[in-house]
Amino acid sequence: MKKQLLIAAVAATMTSAAMADISITGGAKVNYLNTENGSGNAALSTNAINHDVDFTIKGQNGDTAVTMTVATTAASTSSADTTAGLNVEDTYLTTKVGDIAIKTGTWMTGDDMLNTTSRAEGKFEASTSFSGVKVTYTDTQDSNATVKLATTLSDVAVSYERGTVSDTYTLDTTVAGFGISYKLRALDAATSDKDSLMLTKEFNGVTATYAQANADTSAVLAGDSWLGDYEGAGDATLVGGDDVSGFGAAMSVAGNTIQVKSITVDATSGNDTDFTKFYVTRPLAGGATFEAIYTDKDVAGSTENDSKILDLELAVKF
Repeated sequence: MKKQLLIAAVAATMTSAAMADISITGGAKVNYLNTENGSGNAALSTNAINHDVDFTIKGQNGDTAVTMTVATTAASTSSADTTAGLNVEDTYLTTKVGDIAIKTGTWMTGDDMLNTTSRAEGKFEASTSFSGVKVTYTDTQDSNATVKLATTLSDVAVSYERGTVSDTYTLDTTVAGFGISYKLRALDAATSDKDSLMLTKEFNGVTATYAQANADTSAVLAGDSWLGDYEGAGDATLVGGDDVSGFGAAMSVAGNTIQVKSITVDATSGNDTDFTKFYVTRPLAGGATFEAIYTDKDVAGSTENDSKILDLELAVKF
């Protein structure tokens, strides 16, 4: 009997040790959207309820880890997720070989004011540091290789990334209380450059922001960061040379985070578009968050493409 108890105790200890290297995180949200379209639009008013659930499983053994994200997705004709339902998204392995960090698999790139986030399969990334300079080599199965150098000089974070078809320069710093972020993506093709600038400053508890993204005549902006999802501006998606700019303010009031943004798409041809957005975000009991977003879209010279959208979201993370 004593031997059986000892074996059970050892087995329980081994199971606990193994499970300690497995973590599960994720979240869920439900959105109610009410859209009021402008006069002349066949669909004057629409309602929709959307659900989104995702969870990430990570298993780790020493310096090596495997991460997989599974999420609900809607059917799409513009991405790899062509069927609705529960789909595997990010799947990658990370490890270290000496001082070199390795990451390989499929994962999302970060979005900015120039390009939306995207996912590519067959990616490989290796990074290390030399004398305060971080060097990152990235490649994909499409042979879109890049080499990035990043460092900090006198409180100014700078980076340079050389790609097969473009060079990217970034600068982030603070001057007299103003946060300054600048990015330039210069493509080999003529008139295909684009850049972005963001300035932030806090005044008596109010954080003010100005942002702009500019594109040459052959470059097309596509971003979903601070400026928001503006690709459907006017009566068509953005074209080469369209620029975007905006002002915003955010503050905390009675436990709520309140934001207002005014975004303008300056079209090289066709109609300019103005977006006015109001955000109210409030944490709830149990780790949940409620957010209400009201968007007023005004297309110059057009009433059919105007719209007013109310988005109510209940979200939770674990």
